[in-house]
Amino acid sequence: MNYLKFFALAVVTVLITAAPAAAAEAGGGAFLLPGAIGAGLVAIGGGYGIGRLAGHALEGMSRQPEAAGNIQTAMIIAAALIEGFTFYGLYICSTQNPWG
Repeated sequence: MNYLKFFALAVVTVLITAAPAAAAEAGGGAFLLPGAIGAGLVAIGGGYGIGRLAGHALEGMSRQPEAAGNIQTAMIIAAALIEGFTFYGLYICSTQNPWG
C-alpha cells in the first residue's frame, strides 16, 4: 500500500510540474508535454535517490560514529553523481522536441 501512495504522489507531482512547462510553446505552437513529464520524473527520481542515500548514510553514521567521516565523503560523492545525472536528464528533457 505504501508503494501505491508513493505512485499517486509521483503522478500528482508530475502533473503539477508539467502544467507550466506544457504551456510553453515550441516552434509552430507544438507543446512539449513529453519533455515536461520526463523532467518531472527525473526530478522525482533524483530527489528520491538523494533522500535514500542521505537516510542510509545517517543511519550508518549513527551505528558506527568512528566511520562517519568516510561515510560522509562517500555520500557527498554519490550525491554529486546523482545530481549530475539528474541535470543531464533535465537537459535532455528540455531540448527534446518530438515534432521536429
